[in-house]
Amino acid sequence: MRTFPVSVQKEDKFYVARCPELGVTSQGKTLEEAQANIKEAIELYIESFGEDLPYETSKPFWTTVEIAHA
Repeated sequence: MRTFPVSVQKEDKFYVARCPELGVTSQGKTLEEAQANIKEAIELYIESFGEDLPYETSKPFWTTVEIAHA
């Protein structure tokens, strides 16, 4: 079993879910739907490319940046 970080953002009428480690993106009309869809997309990715998937991939570093503007 593996765990992958996923970011979810509301974009217009949809929630967009992204797995930066694999470059996989999905969406849903609700947060729950987006989470279920990204899980399915990751499973399909691994099913298709699993043999080439490195066991350990680098974890993304998430931070914020404050920008002052006029």
